[in-house]
Amino acid sequence: MIDSHCHLDVAAFDVDRDAVLARASAAGVHTLLVPAIRPATWDALTTWAATPTATAAGVHIALGIHPQVVPDLTPAETARLDDLPAALTSARAVAVGECGLDGATADPAAQERLLTAQVAIARDLRLPLIIHVLRAHDRAPALLRAARAHEVGGVMHSYSGGAALVPVYRDLGFAFSFTGAVTWPGSRRPLEAARAVPDDLLLVETDAPDQTPVPHRPGRSEPAQLPAIIAALATARETTPETLAALTTTNARRLFRL
Repeated sequence: MIDSHCHLDVAAFDVDRDAVLARASAAGVHTLLVPAIRPATWDALTTWAATPTATAAGVHIALGIHPQVVPDLTPAETARLDDLPAALTSARAVAVGECGLDGATADPAAQERLLTAQVAIARDLRLPLIIHVLRAHDRAPALLRAARAHEVGGVMHSYSGGAALVPVYRDLGFAFSFTGAVTWPGSRRPLEAARAVPDDLLLVETDAPDQTPVPHRPGRSEPAQLPAIIAALATARETTPETLAALTTTNARRLFRL
């Protein structure tokens, strides 16, 4: 199994990061994609991902600027956007991101500028994008289309756009990843969206340490919990967990060229 999105570099894992990797491996999660949140974390993430422990656990990384940190970016961090192509190349990153739009976060104009710039970098390097869109699906498709994101595609991380927008993002070249939210009571909307996604565009993720799946709530999410997400999606799509695990693994390998 592949956890296509987990933030194992954040402080929530400082006390037991190696143990988290060991539990993931024991649960059958053999590959993990860790996307950066802000420029201040790029160097530490790159260094950790190159350690023998992370390499053995199948850790891969992406580098980018998350829309939720935009109001807090320092001038020095904003300036580091110019360094992103070199950082991606030297780190052997497999994607650009996490980047996107967040309607609950201030300064939407700055979010749009940063997303457009990161799409251009992805296009130049021929890397897929990891896109965060929350409460901004009214703006995101047009911006991604104008930025020619379809030239590289990528994944709509923790997809929240509903079933009706699946064809829109599909035509922009994006796959769709689902989190522990599909296991929560009353999770009708994400499950409806998951049923609308074509087989070859379906991914799974924990978004650790957030969006913990049942039955592990209210604790911290981690990659070892990915089987619970796969089981819920398998039920929704009327298939077996084994089939869905194999499908999402194949899709993630293809998308991120793993």
